Amino acid sequence: MSAAGWFVVLLAVLAANVPFANQRLFAVLPLGAVKKSAWIRLAELIALYFAVGALGFMLEARAGNRFEQGWQFYAITFCLFLVFAFPGFTFQYLVRRR
Repeated sequence: MSAAGWFVVLLAVLAANVPFANQRLFAVLPLGAVKKSAWIRLAELIALYFAVGALGFMLEARAGNRFEQGWQFYAITFCLFLVFAFPGFTFQYLVRRR
């Protein structure tokens, strides 16, 4: 696997955990005193999935031929993105705070 492939995988791991790491939208825009709901986190997760996917396609196109993908590819990569988000989800919702 090339360095660009590993870069996309590591970026996906980081991007999948961003919605759960803080109370800001995309880790940049403050939402005020309001706590982010699960729906906002899910929408943010989907948007970051498409952003990482677009970067992956761009890197693939620069490296050579870009391969066409079917729906199976997107279903599997989205499920993998959800697996990557598990540490952030666990930290946000399952860890007890005193």
